[in-house]
Amino acid sequence: MSKRCFLKQMAIAMGLISVGCMQAVLAQTFPTKAVTVVVPFPPGGGPDLMARVFAEKLTAKWGKPVVVENRPGAGALLGAQAVAKSPADGHTLLLTTNTMVISPHVLSPGAGGGVDVHADLLPVVAPATTPMAMLANASLGVKSLKEAMALAAKQPGMPYGSAGNGSPMHFAGEMLKSTAGVDLLHVPYKGVAPSVMAAIGGEVKFLFVGLGGALPHIKSGKLVPLAVTEKNRSSLLPEVPTATEQGVRGVEVNAWYGVFAPTGTPSAVRAQINADINDLLKLSDVREKLTAAGLDILGGSDQVLGDFMKTDRQRYSQLAKELNIKAD
Repeated sequence: MSKRCFLKQMAIAMGLISVGCMQAVLAQTFPTKAVTVVVPFPPGGGPDLMARVFAEKLTAKWGKPVVVENRPGAGALLGAQAVAKSPADGHTLLLTTNTMVISPHVLSPGAGGGVDVHADLLPVVAPATTPMAMLANASLGVKSLKEAMALAAKQPGMPYGSAGNGSPMHFAGEMLKSTAGVDLLHVPYKGVAPSVMAAIGGEVKFLFVGLGGALPHIKSGKLVPLAVTEKNRSSLLPEVPTATEQGVRGVEVNAWYGVFAPTGTPSAVRAQINADINDLLKLSDVREKLTAAGLDILGGSDQVLGDFMKTDRQRYSQLAKELNIKAD
């Protein structure tokens, strides 16, 4: 090897070492100021609850304030855009659901300021998933999916609520319409909490929702679970059959929670945040709060969340075209 070549390789190696050292220093000093967790939904839903549980614990762990900021709108894209435009240093994070990945396939181009969630954000950790279900206003008197579809057949245009255009709940409703051949009217809300209140108040007759946002109202009897819209029954409501078990096939949607950072955030900082949140998910009081809210605790590497994003991007893009799902 020539001297010139040797020196060049040494310079490259030193450069890599320097980058590695810099990232290690960043991780050791993070955070240096208050951390903001943006939730792209209104207060009261599952993401908001999770963010506030994390904020309390991380404030104590990091010795810096961790504050929650709600920025609902545009299928979770407004909040995503706010985080994507923030300094890439880990001090602004996004806690969202897969609505953020799905809604671009339904909303108009440029929604949410034109954020590209796959290019502008990096996955950090997937803390949990939540079972999806179809519920009914108790006053309808229906107890099963079969009874609900029979009623819908007699009264075309019955409204169903979702957490917003492009949400997995929106897709579940349109999949049911197509598969069962009924005429339902989609009514989008800006998040789970408003959609749940609308169903309780009778603004909509049916509701597609993650159980994390509706379990207390099911237990109180205000909302009646008709079907789990996933492949398997939920341990939270083991007595409630899936849509497939009730003869309506193809109505299967998933809902996951993810924490994201702006693209460019050092890998060492993201790794620290991932490790610290995974540690929180092992705490008994955190697990109790999240489980009581209807969430299935997950965690793991950032790759878990990255794989979720890739899968949903492909699946819901195809479904949007097949079912001609558009914003209402």
